[in-house]
Amino acid sequence: MDSPFIYDKYVTGKNFIGRKGDCAILSNMLVQGENICIYEPPRSGKTSLVQQTLFNMRMSGKQFLAGEFSALSIRTAEAFVCALGSTVVRMLAATPSEYGEIIGRYLGGTHFVFDPGNFSDHDEVVSMNWDLEPSDIEAMLRLPYRLARDRRTRMILIIDEFQDILLADGGDDLLREMDRIVKDESPGSGFSYIFSGSMVNAMKDIFEVKGRFYRHVERVTLQKVDEREIADHVIKGFLSSGKVMERNLLLGACRLLRNNLWYINHFVAICDSKSKGYIMEPVLVEALSSIISLHEWRFRDMMNGLTTHQVNLLRAIVDGCTKFSGSEVVRKYSLNSSANVKRVKDALMKKEIVTFTREDEPVILDPLFEYWVKKHYFGIKD
Repeated sequence: MDSPFIYDKYVTGKNFIGRKGDCAILSNMLVQGENICIYEPPRSGKTSLVQQTLFNMRMSGKQFLAGEFSALSIRTAEAFVCALGSTVVRMLAATPSEYGEIIGRYLGGTHFVFDPGNFSDHDEVVSMNWDLEPSDIEAMLRLPYRLARDRRTRMILIIDEFQDILLADGGDDLLREMDRIVKDESPGSGFSYIFSGSMVNAMKDIFEVKGRFYRHVERVTLQKVDEREIADHVIKGFLSSGKVMERNLLLGACRLLRNNLWYINHFVAICDSKSKGYIMEPVLVEALSSIISLHEWRFRDMMNGLTTHQVNLLRAIVDGCTKFSGSEVVRKYSLNSSANVKRVKDALMKKEIVTFTREDEPVILDPLFEYWVKKHYFGIKD
């Protein structure tokens, strides 16, 4: 019997809860041909939202093609454009002869080729026969727009971990060229990007600080799922196996984990494995200890990578401070000076431990890390 508490993959259908409004917003934008960016912390539901939205669009009769690749392991501009091209070509073709026909027709005169040997050995649809040149990059970045127009087909390309384009050799130049072509081709092209990233501050740097794709990409922000809806889902899942959990205990767990569905599903799956009938508070305490033990090595590594000033600023955040440059806060937390506070804030953001709202209020990105660092690292008692 499949578990109702899924945390090892994205979910759709009956296992997708909440965020109906987010799905509707994303669907409307895609139907209108908008480019989308989504940046939220890891395991916050980005992929589930996108896949559920595409599922809803198909069920409502919308006609489109969708493809996806990840920039996580890409470290060169050549690898990025080849991955983009391979994904786009696969959206329209299924055989080697079809791959070769599209590449020959649309990328003739470039250094992109369909190499049967590379395809056979490495499953690469698009390869290069020479060093990458600027004209090659432009041709590849225009390819999906040309295909969408010629085939009169709406196409959607999802790029996961998009912020990692900045880690590639030549990534800044590639991003600049991509920005230019998106602005040149959009809107009304029949092709849309979904840029998804789990490094919140790195994505903010691309889309907000540097202003890439300004007015040509719309951000979709994931709304918090109502804890009552989460509780109903979990209680229903337990009932299917003859188990019962008190709602108030479950709501407390939801608040502790800030309604993060990935953590909650993992947490209640542990509760499920440790119980046979009525799930009491000691089971929840044991489950919390178990899930912390699974992640503690990661949290320790995060803290070991911080300087003393960074640890001190994190303590100030945990204590509820929001104004860090005032003389009292600087003195109390040994932050040296207001200029140093700015450097320390930037460092914590670069390490993706905290982010700051438009009102400059701090947010610790990982809810379980926030609990651990408060209770286990700093030893703060309620």
